Amino acid sequence: MTFAEKPEGNRSLVDEKQQYLGARHQANGKPGASGKARLSARQEANDKCDLPRKSLNMYTWQEIQRHSHETDQWLVINRKVYDVTGWADRHPGGRQVLNHYAGEDATDVFRAMHPDPDIVRLYLKPLLIGELAPEEPNQERNKNSRLVEDFQELRRTLETMNLFNANLGFFFLHFGQLLILEALAWVIVWHFGSGWLITMFISLLLTVAQVQGAFLQHDMGHLSIFKKAKWNRLMQKFVMGHLKGLSAKWWNNQHFQHHVKTNIYPKDPDVDLSPFLVIGDLQPVKYCKKIKFINYEKQHLYFCMVGVHLFMPIAFNLKSMQEMYRRRYWEDIAWVSSSYIRYFITFVPFYGIFGTLVLMFLVKFLESPWIAYITQMSHIPMKMSNEENQNWFSTQVLATCNVEQSFFNDWFTGHLNFQTEHHLFPTMPRHNYHKGAPLVKSLCAKHGLPYVNKPMLKAFGDIVRALKKSGALWKEAYCMHPEI
Repeated sequence: MTFAEKPEGNRSLVDEKQQYLGARHQANGKPGASGKARLSARQEANDKCDLPRKSLNMYTWQEIQRHSHETDQWLVINRKVYDVTGWADRHPGGRQVLNHYAGEDATDVFRAMHPDPDIVRLYLKPLLIGELAPEEPNQERNKNSRLVEDFQELRRTLETMNLFNANLGFFFLHFGQLLILEALAWVIVWHFGSGWLITMFISLLLTVAQVQGAFLQHDMGHLSIFKKAKWNRLMQKFVMGHLKGLSAKWWNNQHFQHHVKTNIYPKDPDVDLSPFLVIGDLQPVKYCKKIKFINYEKQHLYFCMVGVHLFMPIAFNLKSMQEMYRRRYWEDIAWVSSSYIRYFITFVPFYGIFGTLVLMFLVKFLESPWIAYITQMSHIPMKMSNEENQNWFSTQVLATCNVEQSFFNDWFTGHLNFQTEHHLFPTMPRHNYHKGAPLVKSLCAKHGLPYVNKPMLKAFGDIVRALKKSGALWKEAYCMHPEI
């Protein structure tokens, strides 16, 4: 689908999208007194576009790059210039995502992050303020225009191959897997009792369900699996909130920042692990002057012995709860509360309140290293940098790597062993990553970029080696400042 095309029969999807956004973003923050407040996205966009507007201005890249502040944000998409300053607070992906691309060309990231760009374009129309001057290149002058064009051609090829179409049966099969594992754990403890061997076995079942649930909610955060947007949102809320016990909105805001500026400090929240870890080549030098109470030279040992087990309870569950209550995400609070209520209803009759809490902690303890190694193996060993304003393809390829494909690796990682393809095309269903991988590899070879594909055990070991290297850099920088 090209940017100029509009799908037929899209009215209901557009209407539901606006109901979701419009009901939450009225000027007074309260539901309107009448149904007129809930206009469809198409009606709202058309109304705004019918208002008189002066002719479009022409801008140079130098002028656009001056509008890169939180209170003054311009974006360029397909040579059109948009002022998104007033829209940032309403952006469903979070205001920071827009701020990260202020003053830059956002064509490729816009197409990458939106499964239904036609809907988004309805909101872009009122924000249009001008175009690039005819003599200006399509991207900033520091970018490789040939590589950008080749990548856009690659995307069109993948779209022609229908690799962005989701197989509904694939995702329902994985969803059924979660429900079966959860039900089987209850049946086993109900039939065989709550002995410690049984407890360990059902803990393993529940751990697998939690990990596979994490992979499924990851899909729901990126894809439009259902034709109706409300069903996509409902499924993500159910999997993320009810089955996983985490805030979907918090996760989306964090994860989308990670995707649009992968391994770029400090824009990617996933690479800010201070004060517990310093990663890459830049953070160790920076923190040698700030933090004195942690010996980062041994951080690879802390990570293996302690860090991986705290990844889910602290980095995810605790931060999720903190953000939900701080930002008043009432809907997410209700979904997460239902998760804990279900857990207690299911297991308190067999274990009591304290025993159920222990069971919950045991499952998180087992889940945490699994998730930690899978999510970090493709990022921590790769390039980390400050903002360099590179093109989308180069940024994602240099910041990610793949793990060799096999049936087990695909299942064990939730297809996140194809991180390079996932980051280049976040809205591509994971069952199609392997089909697009040869074309991505070919484009990397054409432009001299590394396409890294490792055995899984080596990928796990590279996490430890990367942390050890960063710790040594910290030690070296720290010793250069004996007065600190």
